Parts: sequence; C-alpha cells; structure tokens
Amino acid sequence: MKNRYVPLSVLLLGFSLTSIAQLSMAQRLMQTDIKPDRINVAQGPIESRQQQSPFVAMAPNNGAPFRRPSPAVVKQITGQVLDENNTGLPGASVIEKSTGTPDRQNGTTTDANGNFSLNVADNATTLTVSSVGYTTQDVSLANGTTVSVKLVPDARSLTEVVVIGYQTIRKRDVTGANDVINPAQSNKVTANSLAESIQGLSPGVTVRNTGVPGQQASIQIRGVASFLNTDPLYVIDGMIADANPTINNDDIESIQVLKDASAAAIYGSRAANGVIIITTKQGKEGPARVSFSAKYGAQDIYKRWNVTDASAFAALQRQQYQNSGQTPPSSVATGTFNPNINTNWQDQVLHTGSLQDYNLTLSGGTKTSSYLISGSYFKNEGYVIGSTFDRASLRINTRSELGRFTVGENVVLTNSNIQNPPAGINPIYDMATMLPVIPVQDPRYINASNPGGYGIGTNPDAITYAFNPVAARNLSTNKSNFAKLVGNAYLDVKLTDWLSYRANAGLEASFDYNQGLRQLGVYQYSASPVPSSVSEDRSRYYSLLFEHTLNFNKTVGLHSINGVVGISQQTARRDNTTGSRTNLATSGGQYFSTIDAATGTSNSAGGTGTDYRILGYLGRLNYTYNDRYLLTLTGRVDQDSRFGANYRTGFFPSVAGAWRISEEKFFHADWISDLKLSASYGKLGIVVPTLGSFPYTAFINNNPRTIFGVDQTPNVGAYQAQLANPDLRWEQRLSQNYGVTASFLNNRISTEINYYNSLSSDAILNLAVPGYLGNLQGNPYVNTASIRNQGFEFSLTYRNNKNPFKWDVSGNFTTIKNRIENVGNQGQDVNYIQSGNTRSQVGRPVGQWYVLKTAGIFQTQEDVNNYRGPNGALIQPNAKPGDIRYVDTNGDGQITQNDDRQFVGSPWPKLQAGAQFNGSYKQFSVNVQFIGVFGYTVYNDVRRSLDTYQNTNFRGDVNPWSSTNTGTNDPRIGLESGDQGIISNNFSYTDRWLENASYVRLRNVEVGYTFQKTLLTKLSVRNVRLYVSGQNLFTITSYSGLDPDITGANIQERGVDNGHWPSPRVISVGITGDF
Repeated sequence: MKNRYVPLSVLLLGFSLTSIAQLSMAQRLMQTDIKPDRINVAQGPIESRQQQSPFVAMAPNNGAPFRRPSPAVVKQITGQVLDENNTGLPGASVIEKSTGTPDRQNGTTTDANGNFSLNVADNATTLTVSSVGYTTQDVSLANGTTVSVKLVPDARSLTEVVVIGYQTIRKRDVTGANDVINPAQSNKVTANSLAESIQGLSPGVTVRNTGVPGQQASIQIRGVASFLNTDPLYVIDGMIADANPTINNDDIESIQVLKDASAAAIYGSRAANGVIIITTKQGKEGPARVSFSAKYGAQDIYKRWNVTDASAFAALQRQQYQNSGQTPPSSVATGTFNPNINTNWQDQVLHTGSLQDYNLTLSGGTKTSSYLISGSYFKNEGYVIGSTFDRASLRINTRSELGRFTVGENVVLTNSNIQNPPAGINPIYDMATMLPVIPVQDPRYINASNPGGYGIGTNPDAITYAFNPVAARNLSTNKSNFAKLVGNAYLDVKLTDWLSYRANAGLEASFDYNQGLRQLGVYQYSASPVPSSVSEDRSRYYSLLFEHTLNFNKTVGLHSINGVVGISQQTARRDNTTGSRTNLATSGGQYFSTIDAATGTSNSAGGTGTDYRILGYLGRLNYTYNDRYLLTLTGRVDQDSRFGANYRTGFFPSVAGAWRISEEKFFHADWISDLKLSASYGKLGIVVPTLGSFPYTAFINNNPRTIFGVDQTPNVGAYQAQLANPDLRWEQRLSQNYGVTASFLNNRISTEINYYNSLSSDAILNLAVPGYLGNLQGNPYVNTASIRNQGFEFSLTYRNNKNPFKWDVSGNFTTIKNRIENVGNQGQDVNYIQSGNTRSQVGRPVGQWYVLKTAGIFQTQEDVNNYRGPNGALIQPNAKPGDIRYVDTNGDGQITQNDDRQFVGSPWPKLQAGAQFNGSYKQFSVNVQFIGVFGYTVYNDVRRSLDTYQNTNFRGDVNPWSSTNTGTNDPRIGLESGDQGIISNNFSYTDRWLENASYVRLRNVEVGYTFQKTLLTKLSVRNVRLYVSGQNLFTITSYSGLDPDITGANIQERGVDNGHWPSPRVISVGITGDF
C-alpha cells in the first residue's frame, strides 16, 4: 500500500463542513498518522478498508456512510446505469431499498463507465438508483441479478439549463456570474419593453423606468463602466440585436444575464456592459396547439404635484410684491384675476390611459420537426394627453431534422407607432409650473400669431415662461413609425457523437419614419411667432451576421470536456435623410402635412450615412473532473472598422474555475444538496455607438466661406473642423468575480452570493482643446479615464411544493459602489469633470452631487452680522433675515457658487433589492413582487422651479419665512429684481433641492383562477385562466416628486428630476388559455 501526504489545512477545511459525529465516522475509515502539518492517509482498495470497518462506501446523494448490515445470506447484483444517450453514467448512487433507517442503507456508486456491483440481502426485491440532474428510479430485481437502468433527466434540472453564448450547459456547471430570469415572472408586469418587465428580478441589474409610452427603460449591469455607453448587449436567438429590442414578452422562453468576464468574454468587444441573451419559444412534439392571452388595463399616476390654486397663488403673489416694496399690478393688488379662471393644469394634461395586450400562438411538431407561429398586438394610451404607442408583431419559428442535419429559422416582423410631445416640451414639468390664473384658451389672447387664443403668460399680470401644455399638444405633433425585421436561419450538422457544426446567418433590418407638424400659434410667453412647418426624417438600417461554429462535448471516464470555436462577421449600415419646410398650405382649417404643400422659403434638407464591420474569432473550453473541479477558458479576438489601424484589433480573454465541495468524499453534510465555489478573471470591451463610423479621422467641413489668398477674400473651401485621434481604441473592463452557489434540504433552498470588482480603463472622454487648433466642430475623443465598480450580489429562494398549498419565495439584493480612478490629462492639477450640479472627480462616484451646502435660515439681522469670515468681513453682506445661509466651504470669507461647493450625496443607490412570492392552492394562484432602492439622492428640479417664487406657480404647502413666521424651512418670498438676497436664495447649485429618494414599491400583485379541466373537456379546451393584477399600487418614500425612480439622459446627471414621467399605476384583467 502506497502512502499519500495531504496538507492538514486541506482536510480541516473539508471536515469543518460536516458534523462532529460524521467526522468521527469518517476517521474510522482510514488509518492515520498525524504529523505537525499533515496527515498520512493510507490508501488502498475501499473493500480492504471496509473489512476493518462497520461502514461501507458513501453515496453522493445523501452524504452519509452506509452501515454494514449484519451477516446474512447475500446475493451479488451487477449492472450498468445509463444516461438519456445510452452512455454509462459515472457516480450514480445504487442503494438496496429497505424499510430500515438511512444509517442502515446498503449501497454503492457506479464507476467511470456506469458499472456497479453490489451485495444485497437474498430477499431484496428493489434497488433505488439516483444521480444529480436525473429522476430517481426504483428497479425491480425479480428478473435476475443483472440489471440495466436508463435514467431520465429531471424535469426541474432541465429548467436549470442556461445559454452562455454559442453553448447550452447545465446551470450547476457554470463557472461565471450568470443569472436566469423566469419569463413567467417578468410577464406578470404589463410593460412597453423587456427592460421594464425585469426590474427587481435579478441581482446586479439596475432598471430605471419611465412612463413615456414606447420609450425604453434603461438597464445597467453591475454599475457604470463608461461615460458614453451603459447599454448591455442583446442577443436574441443567436442574433446580435440593437440596444433597444422590440420583442414581444409573450414570445420569450428564457432570459439569461451574463455579468462577468467568464460569462460574457465570448462576445468580446461589446460585452463589458453585460449581455442579455433571449431565447424565444419553439414548438413542441404533439398535435397542433392554439394558445391565446388577452389583457386590458387602466393606468394613471398615483400622485400629483402639490401646487396652489388661483386664490392661493394670488395671495402669495401679493405678498411677493409687498415684501419687495414694489407696487403690484392692479389685478394682483386687489386679487381681481378673472374669477372664472382657476385652471388645474394637471387635470388638463392627465387622464386615465389604457393598456391592451393580445397574443395568439399556433404550435406543434413531431419527433423530427416543430413549428411556432405567433401574432401579437400591444397598445399603450398614455396617461398624458396625446401620448400613444402601439406594436404589432408576427413571429415564425420552425425546426426540422433530417438524419445528421437540422435546419431552422427564427423570424419576427414588428411594426410600431409612437406619438409623444416634441423634443423640448415636457407636459409633466409644465403642468406643475404653469400658472392657475391663465386659461387654456381665451378670446383675449387671439392675434395673428396665436389664432387659437391659447393662454400664455402676460405682462404684467401673470408672467411665466412655462409652456401651455394643451397648446403644445394641439399645435405640435410628433409621430414615428418603425418597421423592423429580425431573424436568423441556421444549419446544424452532427459530425460525430461529440462534435457538431453550426452555420448561422442573421438579419436585422429597420425602416423608420418620423414626421413633425407645427401649426401656426404660440404656447409660451415672449416666444417669437413661429410659422407653420413640417419635417420628415427617414432612415434605413440593416445588420448582417454570419457565424460558423464547432461545438464539442466529450466525456472520458471522470473527465468531461466541452466547448466551442468559431468565427463571426457582422456588417451594419444606417442611412438617414431629413427635410423640412415652413408655411404650410391649409384647407378648411386642416394642414397639409407634406413638404411640397409648404410655400415658405425657409427649408432645409440633409442626409447622413454610417457603417461598420466587425470580424471576431471566438473560443471557449469547459473542463470538468469528476463533477467536482471545473475550469473555463474563454477568448475572443475582434477587429472593428470604427477604430484606427493601430488599435483595430483587440483580444478579450477570461479564465474561471469552480470547486464543487459537495461532491468531495470528505463532505458529509446531508442537509447541503450542492455547494460550489467559483472565481473568474478576464477582460471585456465596450463600443460606443455615438462615436460614429470613423471617429479616428479628422472631420472636414466642406461648406464654409473661408478667407485665403493674397486678396483675403471669402472663397468656397474646406477646413478641418475636428482633430483626429488615430490611437482611439476600445474601452476595456477588467473583471473579477468570486462566488458561492449552494442549495439545501434537497434543493428546497437555493442561494448564490457573488463579489465583483471591475476596472474600466481607457474610458472615452472629450479632450478640451482650443478651437484655433482646428476643433470648431467639437473636442476630439480620447481614451483617458478609468472607473471602478465593486459590490456584492445575493439571491435566495425557498420552494415548498407540498400539496395542496404550493408556494415559493425569493429575494435578492445588490450593493454597487463606483469610483473614478482617473480622468486623464484634463489640464494641470485638474482631476475632475464638471457637469451642471455634479462633478466626476477621482476617488468619488461618477456624477456625484457637487453643490453649495445650506446651513438654515438667517432669523435676525444679528445672525447676518455675526456671520463673518477670517478677515472679519460679512460673508453674506446682501442677506436679510429670512434668507438662506450658505456654508463658506473654502473659508475665504465669501460665498461663490463655484468655489464653495462640496460633495453632498450621490445619485447612485447603495443598495437595491427585489422580492417575489408565488403561491397556488387548488385552482387559485397569487403572485406578489416588491422592489426597493436605498441610499441615493435626487435633484428635484421641478421643486426648484416652484420654490424660486419667480414667474412660476407656488408649492401648495409653501410656508415662506416672515418676521411673524420664523419656524419654517422656506426662505422669505420676494422679487429677484434688485434684491441680491432673493437672488442668492435661488442659486441652482445647492443642496436645497436634493432629496432622499429611497423607496419601497409594491411592483405587482396578481390573483388568478384556473378552471378545472373537467369543466373544459366538453369544450375541447385544455386550459383557461382568469386573473386580475395591480401594478405599482403604492410606493413608500419621502421624496416629494411624482416618482423617485429617476433616469437622467446624461450619465453624469443621472438623478436630475426635470419632469420625469412617473411609472403608472395599472389595474388589469386578463385571460389565458390553450386548446
């Protein structure tokens, strides 16, 4: 017998995971000679060790040694355990079934070829055979002492299969950070887009919603990796899609989120923001099956702005003039505004909207072919007047096998229409700030430039620069149509039992049409008369994808190896044409909305064209030994035409490993079903679409009047308008991930914990250079910054599938901390980027609030006089009692908006969480979803406008300071004209407008009833389910705005609420069925 030395620390780690009793039993199975730092383990055939022990071999599935039965008449049973492909299944557990307790079980495990031999009692009648991922089977011994058992994959195990990019593997074998989102959960929410429906369902995935019909919610995976692009990559049925896929949620079979380098490196240069892989439904073997669903919902917003009505507004405006020592206009002084005018602008803008969602699917198939044809229609009439979105789609998915060959396609045709307010007009903002003493329409406003007589601010009675939102709705329309075809066709060839080839060709083509119509009229005070006009924007986009891959999967004994190698080529182009013209012809009060119907001389036309090509070489290798030790190597080389020759090629590798401790022989914890540790490291890339096709070249303006020559006269010429950067390259993200995956109590409880740490380097920014260097068109792009993101992800699920009440509950939370490591050479001693009221500075988060800090209100003149700087001078010499007191941050004895700012709060949450509950009792079912976001602040720009008291409405609960009202947080009210104190009170960049936006929201509640099949059989109907649901029913938050779930367009001003459309409250009823 040969001895093997094992480090003592290794064995102690394994033993610490078991109970003391199990440890003592395991000790009796081996002869040990303990030395100071290691244990000498005697090796030899296990049968020889069993002769000296009352215990026999351990079965993997229950983890406990089998007690040797008392001597009795025995017989030897031999056999083989096979998998679904008739291949020997190693490591399967074979146990003599008895009525004894678990510690008296007799069993063994299969060898590398699935063979086994077991001595059982002479009267034994049954063997129990089991293996991880397969359904346990009882095998009769009535037919002799030789048996052959073929295990069937466990149905639940099949649902744990994940798509990791060009491959499908068991979830338990994943070494990277992958998450599976169940479409049955995401489809509970009635949503405009996929992004909106998955909020709160996956740790590490941040979703910020919007109430604008047809507008995509924003998604960020594990923080902010770039200043210019935070969108994940979408892959639908193998086709790399654009950033905002218009997919029908009812067509989705599975959603996979790839988060770390091990999971996403196969997509190389476009994967640093994460990858979302969507697999659509396929037909299944069986007769034709028709499925349908219909849903109708009413929507509104659960909260409104608290603003004054006409009476309260007039009283505050009188106080405003009086406090400033000015004589108010007569209508203000006497409060004699038109008594019949008390416009509630929120009632004028908001109404009860609706949601409709209809789906019809025909599917079926044989053993060698399948088909699925689905049609859908979705319509969202928004809660804001004039906002609508509708989408119709047709999908065809087929698959056919012919011997070693399999062919198929997935094709969807989508047509969408959107109508929303034109750019620059926001009814949510205007309905708060527009004055209640201004009518929607009034004959006194009629003039040549305002034939509709729409109410606007007038001087001097009621000045406001807010838009009349009703006039804006009626005078300006913006309609868009999007027709899109997305699909792929594939050929699979099974070359051998372990090697297959796939050819995949994909196409995405879209045809977009936008029309803007501006009728004659005004809807804002002091605005210049605007002639009628029409504009059109037509664009065409296509993307072609060709891929060839080889997949291999081979098992030799305890060694399993699988992977993929391939080549991918994608070509894309977009062409855009625009035109506009003024002075539209009319007939009977109706405008002709074609450009040639306009007669004005003010017209314009233009066009652009962009394209790019990407060539990639990809590979992944997965190795597993004895279902315990896993190794994954992934790499991709990409070449992209959008970068200069010096940096056109990039290599994006990753390595990952995992250790399934629960499969180790020393692991005896029965209550732990599975325990795996994993780690990964790798590099990913980011492509910024806004850079265009050739960002590394100089921009030439070929239509100027340039002065040159001896006589220095203007001539037609060209000049370089933007500097070139031939060294521009991919943004890169170095990613680390350390994870623990575990399940307990026979998989009733499952959990996953990940720690991630990533560094985005070569982040692209604009380098500020003087215009005289040839940079009048904009600053050049350079790779100059780096951003770090780190945090924890945690998810936990408990399942109770015992009848009659079955239920499961799951939850997840994520911590995200981002920090800027470098902003490059932005100038001497400059380590930040300024953007409005935020600053992105080294050592701090992206776009952290950088504002003046307030310190209460001056209550008396003595307070003003006592607030002095180091030199004894007054810090705020123009202040009066009732004015805001600001902190002199730099201690120079004065308040300046730029020099005295400090960092206050962050728009990025410290913690975000989600929780779901599903339950069923007989025919009834219930689903409840909660989301929560904590530890972030929002800049309430709407409240800033209201609380400046200047040319706007007032907050309904405003309580201005006065000599008789000193116990308030609101400063004194007055006119800015000539009053520096009031001007200082209204500084934009202060913490006065920052609010804690943490919230908990009841995301969705659904209660359903499924009719008994006995009632449906006579109607030839398989299944019918009715349900009612409520969405966004309540939100617990201290934020005073309409919705704390804010999405800013600028990544450096992400938390600015300048009239964000809130997520709607929706009450829906629906029906699903199939026959």
